This record gives sequence, structure tokens and C-alpha cells, in this order.
Amino acid sequence: MKLSSDISAVITGGASGLGAATAKRLASHGVKVALFDLNEEKGEALAKELGGVFCKVNVTDEASVDAGFEKSRAAIGQERILVNCAGTGNAIKTASRDKESGEVKHFPLDKFDMIIQINLVGTFRCIAKSAAGMMTLDPLEDGDRGAIVNTASVAAEDGQIGQAAYSASKGGVVGMTLPIARDLSREFIRVNTILPGIFNTPLLQGAPENVKQALGAQVPHPARLGNPEEYAHLAETMITNGYFNGEDVRLDGAIRMAPR
Repeated sequence: MKLSSDISAVITGGASGLGAATAKRLASHGVKVALFDLNEEKGEALAKELGGVFCKVNVTDEASVDAGFEKSRAAIGQERILVNCAGTGNAIKTASRDKESGEVKHFPLDKFDMIIQINLVGTFRCIAKSAAGMMTLDPLEDGDRGAIVNTASVAAEDGQIGQAAYSASKGGVVGMTLPIARDLSREFIRVNTILPGIFNTPLLQGAPENVKQALGAQVPHPARLGNPEEYAHLAETMITNGYFNGEDVRLDGAIRMAPR
């Protein structure tokens, strides 16, 4: 798919981090962008900067997602590109013992479900609704009708202690990539997923500099945190390379996460 001002894109989690970097990269090619996020202040500011539209969207709420697509399509037209960056995580052991009291407790199931609902179900909800919209469009000259990029994590393959919910959610995103690509292949819609390693996103920006340096030093090469722009570059490649389909690609500097 050739990027141009004739193309519209929706980026979930688009107000900051990986989503914001991707929105900026697509907009630099003239693509009209809609940012789905809960952070109104950042989202509105970035949308104004890029000449796009901000939609306050909670990906766990169907009515909110429907309203977001309705608003974005009214403003910039039916999207041919969807990039799913909305997500979150937590760190809780499956079962653990309190060091002082010896009390045994388990992972609160509501907190497990929350991660699944945001990272996995939320991603699928946006994919299904966006793909249905893409199917109303005619294919482009290169044969593409649309392209979808999802965000998983290296935790999908080597999750750390306390990451059961997060790894399950991201492993689900990886696991559904190929079936969805096959579902949508006859409609000329491609689907791929990026598995980022340790990136310098808002989740880490509040950490002390020595902590970030220590994390970066764990990466074989280059020994640093990933930059959101590097994620955006790969997302662009997945969108523009017409033979890129049904793939899950690690973007991690060759790191393999230790248990903790």
C-alpha cells in the first residue's frame, strides 16, 4: 500500500509512545490520522499538530469503540490502516506468600481479566470493526484493501515472573494474527503483529535514568532501550510491503527475557 493523502489511518493508543510515533510517521507521508486514546489532553494536542482527529475511546467498551470509528470516519473517511497500540500491563504472581505474615494469596482474577480485556479482546474488537469498514472500500491499484498492525510483546514468548496475565494477553494477539490474516485474505486485507522488546515509552519514562540504563544494557545489540520511532518504522514496512502478511516479528535487539 502506497502511503498518501488519499489514505486514512486509525491508531489506538495513539496519544503517546508507540502509537504517537506511528501516527507521526504516517502523517509525514500525508496520511490522515485518527487517534483513539483515553488521554484527551495529549490526544487533542497531537491530533492538532498532525491535522488529524482525536477520539476518546475505551477499547474495552463496544459503544465507545463504535463511537470512535463513527467520529473518525466522519472526519477523515473510512480507514485503510489500523494500528493497535492500546494496551497495559501488571505484575502479580499467580500465587504468592507474604514475606512477613506468611499469608498465601492468589492473582486477583478481576485484575487478570482486565488485562485480557484491554490487550486481547480490545485489540480484536478494533480489528473486527475496522476490517468490516475496510470491506466497503474498493481495492487499491496494488490489490490491497487495507492493512492492520497489532502490538504484542516479547512477553508473548518469554514472559517474566508476575507476567502471567500480560503474557497471556500478548500471546493471544500473536496466536490470532495468522487466523485473522487468513479470514481477511479474500478481502485483500493484510494483518501483522510486532512484538516489541524494552522500549522507551511512557511506561518507562518515569523510571530513574540508572534503571533505564540497566535495562538497556541487557539488550545484546544495540545495548539500549528501543525508540518508538523504530517501532513506527517497522509498522510502516508492514503496511507498505504488500507481501508482508500473517507475520509476528520481534523487535528487541535480540534480547531474551530472563525470569525476572
